[in-house]
Amino acid sequence: MKHTAGSIEVITGSMFSGKTDELIRRLRRARIARQNVQVFKPIIDDRYAIEKVTSHAGSEFDATPVKCAADILPLVRPDTTVVALDEAQFFEPAVGNLCRELARRGVRVIAAGLDQDFRGEPFGPMPQLMALAEHVDKLHAICAVCGGEASRTQRLIDNQPACHDEPIVVVGASELYEARCREHHVVPRR
Repeated sequence: MKHTAGSIEVITGSMFSGKTDELIRRLRRARIARQNVQVFKPIIDDRYAIEKVTSHAGSEFDATPVKCAADILPLVRPDTTVVALDEAQFFEPAVGNLCRELARRGVRVIAAGLDQDFRGEPFGPMPQLMALAEHVDKLHAICAVCGGEASRTQRLIDNQPACHDEPIVVVGASELYEARCREHHVVPRR
């Protein structure tokens, strides 16, 4: 069934907030509605299965790994009505133009990704994607320190908060990161 109007949706928040679970939920619903779905993810995200998006809770959905946003458009089939991008923060700024073009063609685009890096600063193209989107959902995790609502991702090195000058992109999961609230998010040497 063809989607009549293109759109852009963004699912964002900290690590462990359920972004990928929510993305997969929307994709399963699209399949139930007989929509043709394609999922893409940055090849850098090799934490679980290379050709799947996988949530920390274990949900998964088939995906095509790509090196950059420019690789996606030639791979989108003519009958595709929903294109999903997981870990969108790892794409280059050109991902915004890709999403715009797909929406212009009548495709429903769903992008999921971290809104902030471990330093608590806007992450990659996510601010642009949020500005372009018709719908933005910001999800929250549980703070590993106080149990409150967490909106930030804390990187840990030897169980201590990573310093501001550490590399921004380090792919990992619970062995390197935990969710934190504003009060308990710490970035030494900021």
